[in-house]
Amino acid sequence: MDVRAKNATLGDANRLQLLIDAVVDYAIYMLDVDGCVVSWNSGAVRLKGYSAEEIVGQPFTRFYTPEDLAAGIPTTALKTARETGRFHAEGWRLRKDGSKFWASVVIDAIRDSNGELIGFAKVTRDITERQLAQQTLLESERRYRILVDAVVDYAIYQLDTEGHISTWNAGAQRIKGYTVPEIIGRHFSTFYTEEDRAAGVPARALATAAATGRYEAEGWRLRKDGSKFWAMVVIDAIYSEDGKLIGFAKVTRDITERLAAQQELKAAQEQLAVAQKMEAVGQLSGGIAHDFNNLLMIVIGNLETAQRHATGAGSPALTRAVANAMRGAQRAAALTSRLLAFSRRQALDPKPIDVNKFLTGAADFLQRSLGETIEIETVGAPGLWQIEADPNQLESALVNLAINARDAMPGGGKLTLEGANVFADEDYSRLNPEIKPGQYVCICVTDTGAGMAPDILQHVFEPFFTTKELGQGTGLGLSQVYGFVKQSGGHVKIYSEVGHGTTVKIYLPRLQGRGSTEEIEIEGAAVGAEENETILIVEDDVDVRSYLAEVLRGLKYRVITTADAEAALVRLRRDDMVIDLLLTDIVMPGQNGRELGKEARRLRPDLQILYMTGYSRNAVVHQGRLDEGVDLIQKPVGQAQLAMRVRAALDRRRR
Repeated sequence: MDVRAKNATLGDANRLQLLIDAVVDYAIYMLDVDGCVVSWNSGAVRLKGYSAEEIVGQPFTRFYTPEDLAAGIPTTALKTARETGRFHAEGWRLRKDGSKFWASVVIDAIRDSNGELIGFAKVTRDITERQLAQQTLLESERRYRILVDAVVDYAIYQLDTEGHISTWNAGAQRIKGYTVPEIIGRHFSTFYTEEDRAAGVPARALATAAATGRYEAEGWRLRKDGSKFWAMVVIDAIYSEDGKLIGFAKVTRDITERLAAQQELKAAQEQLAVAQKMEAVGQLSGGIAHDFNNLLMIVIGNLETAQRHATGAGSPALTRAVANAMRGAQRAAALTSRLLAFSRRQALDPKPIDVNKFLTGAADFLQRSLGETIEIETVGAPGLWQIEADPNQLESALVNLAINARDAMPGGGKLTLEGANVFADEDYSRLNPEIKPGQYVCICVTDTGAGMAPDILQHVFEPFFTTKELGQGTGLGLSQVYGFVKQSGGHVKIYSEVGHGTTVKIYLPRLQGRGSTEEIEIEGAAVGAEENETILIVEDDVDVRSYLAEVLRGLKYRVITTADAEAALVRLRRDDMVIDLLLTDIVMPGQNGRELGKEARRLRPDLQILYMTGYSRNAVVHQGRLDEGVDLIQKPVGQAQLAMRVRAALDRRRR
C-alpha cells in the first residue's frame, strides 16, 4: 500500500470515529471475540457513565444485572451473534452508578475478509421512557380488564365488525349464563328472541351503530337456559386511529325488576286515577241525592195522602193512577239510595257478622229470587273471622251481584258464594293503593256466565254504566256494591274473561275482638201520641217542614216548627216550654243538625233527638258507621215509617 492509500484509509477511519463519537443517543462500541470492550463512543459515556479509560479492556458483562448474569444472558448473546451474525434483545442494564435503564441491544458479528470472527459491534439505546410508557399502558389495560371483570351488574363485551363476540366479562357470564369458552366466537344474535332474529333486529342494531356510532334499545333477551329478561342495550362503534371501523363495544343491563316496578307503578297510578274519578262522581252524586231526597219526601208524603183519599172516594182509576205514581216515586227513592251508596254518603249501621251463617242465609234468599235454573253453592271456611258491617247493605250488595250473575247466565248456570280469611300485605297494598295492609274476610261471588271484555271491565263500577238494553237496568247495581264496600273500609276487585265467567271479591276488615251477632229489634207497635207529647221540628226546606208537621199533627202530637238551628235553640232555652223530641235535619245552612243536637243535649240532657238526612256529609257518619247514640232516619221517609221511628224514640225515655 502506498503512502497516499494508507493516508486515505486512516482518514476514513478517523471520519468514521468522529461520526460515531458524534452520536450521543446510542452507545456504539466494539467487543473483541471474548467480549471485552475495545472502543467506546461519547454516546456510551453518556448512557453508561464510564469513560473510555475506565471501560476499554473490561468485559461487557459488567453492564448486566446479577439476575441476567446468573441466567447466562451475556454468553447466550455472543453465541447467538457468532452463530447467526446478529443478536437483538431488550432488558435491564446497569450504569456505572448502579442505576438501571431499559436497553434495546443489537450485537453484530464482525468478520475479516477471510470470514474469521474478529469481534462484535454493539449498539445500545436507552428506551426506558418507552418501556415505562408501555408498562403504564399495559398496567392501565390490566386495571381496565380487572375493572370490567369486576362489574357483575352489566354485561360488557366486544364484537368484531360482523357481530362475533371477542371478549366477555364476569357480568356477561352472570347475566347471560355463558362461560368464556362457550361464547367467544359466537354471533351476538344468540341472545335475541326468535321473533327479533326473524325481524332482523340484530343486523339493524349493528348497522345503526356503524352508521351513527351508537345504538340504544330495550327489549327481551335470552339467557343460556332459554329464560328471558328485559334488557337495556347500548352498542358503540370502535374505530382505529385512521377512522376505520374495527368492532363494537356492547353493554347490556338486566332491568327486568325495573320494568316490573314501572308496570306496577303504572297500574297503581291507573287505579288511583279511577279512584279519584269515582270520588269526584260520588261527591256530585251525593249532592244530587240530597236535594232529590227532599223532593221525593214531599212527593211520597203527598202521594200517601192521595192514596187514602182515593181509596175513600171509591175511584178505581184514581187509585191505580196514584199507585202507579207511588211506584215511580219509590223507584226514584231506590235510585237515590244507590247513588248515596256509591258516593259513600249513606248512614251505615254496622253489626258483628258471622260470615259463614250470613252466606248460608243469603244463599237461601237468593235461591228463591233467582229461580231454579241457577244453582247456588255456598263454601264456608273453618275459623272464618267475623266482620263488622251493615247486614242490610251487605245483603243488598250480594243481591246486586246475584242479579248481574243471573243476567249473564240466561240459560242457567252456577253461582258460588265463598268466604275466606286473607291478609293484604305491603306488596298487595302497593299494587292496590286503596287498601291498607291487614286482615280481611274475602266474600267471593263467582258465576259461570258469559264474562266481560277488558274494555267493559274497567268501567263496571261507574254509576249508570250498563251493558243491558235501554230500560233493562240502571247501571247502579255494582256502583252500590263499590260504595258500600269502600265506606265499610274494604276493597272490591272484579275478575272476568269472555266465555269464562266473572268473579267479584269483596274484602271487608276483620272484626278485632269478639262481638255479638245478635241484633236488637225496635219495638214500635204503637205509633200515635201519648199525653200531649211535643215535637220540635227543625227543617230548612219549607215544603218538607210542612209535610212533617202535617203528618205528626195528624198523629195527635203537638208540633213546633223552625227553619234553622238558631231559632230552635231559642225555643230550647225557654224554661216554660216542654219539648219531648227534637226532630232535626242534619244538612242545613249555618249550624248543622248534629251541632244543634249537641247543644240541645247540653241544654236538656233528657231530650230525645231524632235526626233526618238525605245525605249526611260525615256529620253523623264516620268511618262508615253512625256516631254512637245517633238515631237517624234516611230521607225520603214515608208516613208509616216516620210515625214508627218517632214513637220508638219517645218510648226510649221510659227505659
